[in-house]
Amino acid sequence: MASLGYHGDQAVMPGMLDFAVNVRHRQPPDWLVQRLSARLPDLASYPSLDDVHRAQDAVAARHGRARHEVLALAGAAEGFALLPNLRPKLAAVIAPSFTEPVAALTAAGLPVRHVVLAPPFKLDGAAVPDEADLVVVGNPTNPTSVLHTREELLALRRPGRILVIDEAFADSVPGESESLAGVSPPDVLVLRSLTKTWSLAGLRVGYALGSPELLARLTTRRAHWPLGTLQLTAIAACCAPAAVADAAADATRLVALRAQMTAGLQTVGAAVVDGRAPFVLFSLPGADTIRKSLQDKGIAVRRCDTFVGLDERYLRAAVRPEWPLLVEAIGRERR
Repeated sequence: MASLGYHGDQAVMPGMLDFAVNVRHRQPPDWLVQRLSARLPDLASYPSLDDVHRAQDAVAARHGRARHEVLALAGAAEGFALLPNLRPKLAAVIAPSFTEPVAALTAAGLPVRHVVLAPPFKLDGAAVPDEADLVVVGNPTNPTSVLHTREELLALRRPGRILVIDEAFADSVPGESESLAGVSPPDVLVLRSLTKTWSLAGLRVGYALGSPELLARLTTRRAHWPLGTLQLTAIAACCAPAAVADAAADATRLVALRAQMTAGLQTVGAAVVDGRAPFVLFSLPGADTIRKSLQDKGIAVRRCDTFVGLDERYLRAAVRPEWPLLVEAIGRERR
C-alpha cells in the first residue's frame, strides 16, 4: 500500500488523458474567471470582513442557514486539517474513504479506528465503536461513490459524539437529496467543497456548516486571514443562485454520462460499484497491471490500494465525456 498522502494528481503528467483527478472541467467557467480577475487589483490589501461576510451569506442563503453557522474554508481538505482541534478521544473513520482526515488526526497524535465497509460499501451493519466521540463519513463517499441516506447518517449520532460528513461531491447528486447541509443538529458538522465542481484546484475553496459552538471549537488554532480575497470571492460567486442552478444542471448531465460510462466499463468485464458521484469505482482482473499499462500509454486512472479497505483490484475513474477512450484502451489490454 502506498502512503495515505497519495493523491490522484501524482498519476498525471502533462498531456495525459486524465481520469485520475476528480476536478470536473479543464478550467473554470468564463464568468468565474472574470469575477476573480476583477479582484486582482485588490490583492495589495488584506481580505476584508465584508468579503468574509459576503461569502458566508451566499453559503447561508444557499442552504437556509444563518451566517454564524458558516465557516469559509480553503477547500474541504482544510476542514479535515482542523479536525484535531476537536480533540476526540477516539475518532472512527468509515472506510474506504478520503484519506485526509486520518492523516490529519494521526499526525496530531490522536487515536483513529477505521470502520471498514465490505462491498457494496453500504452503512448497514457498520461497526462504529460506541466509545467513538468523532465519526467521519463521506456522502457520496470518495472513492466508492456510494450515497448513504440521511436516515442512515443520522443514526450514527450518539450523546457526546460529533458526526462529520464529507459532502465534497454532494452537489453532483441531482437535488442533493441526502445532504445534511440544510439541517443544523448541534453535533453534526458538514464539509463542502467547491473545488471540483468549479475547477478551482489551484485556489481551493469550500466551507463548513455547523453550530457556532462547534465551528468555534474547530477553529481554535487557525491562522489569521486563513483565506485570501480570491477564495472568498469564489465562494460567494459559486454559491450565488445562478451558479447553483448551473451546478444542478451539470449534475443532471452527469447522471446520464455516468450511466453510459458504467455500461461501457461493464462491456470490458469491469464490476462497477453502484454509486452517485462524478467518478466510478470498479474492479477488474489484473487491474493494477492494466493501470500501469494505461499510464505508459498516456491515460491516467486512480489507483485504489492507497485507500483502507481496497486493494490493487480496484480502480477509480472520473466521469468524463472521453470515457469511450478509456473503455477502448482497457478492452485492448484485456484481449
